[in-house]
Amino acid sequence: MLLAAFPRDILLVEDDAADAILVEDALLQRGPARSVTRVCDGVAALDYLRDPGHAQPDLIVLDLNMPRMNGRELLTILKSDEDLKVVPVVVLTTSGASEDVDHAYRGHANAYVTKPVNLDDFSQAVQRIDSFFLDTATPIPPRHQS
Repeated sequence: MLLAAFPRDILLVEDDAADAILVEDALLQRGPARSVTRVCDGVAALDYLRDPGHAQPDLIVLDLNMPRMNGRELLTILKSDEDLKVVPVVVLTTSGASEDVDHAYRGHANAYVTKPVNLDDFSQAVQRIDSFFLDTATPIPPRHQS
């Protein structure tokens, strides 16, 4: 399976170290990642995303169940922020509950994948985002530092 024609910078928001290692490996070896930056919860994700010293990622992979700020709360904040709402989000979580899936898509997540992750399904979810969103989107202008 061929994935994106150009590599992506991905922000992984995941509190479980073992899951993070598996997802990072999948993204770097089988997926579209040029780089993967991991943060462990929603608060750390917002700190990273709002820091003008960090480039905006091309994709956010988001767990739902995390301490301090969970993925549901973070998704709501991301999609209501003018600068961040254009970044596609793949929810990657253990929950297959219909209310979680519905909430994620109502919150404008681009894909929802359940753990334990099937690497082919995960790669296909990322590929669909590339095909239907990233490759046709207007590029995001670089943020200027003050």
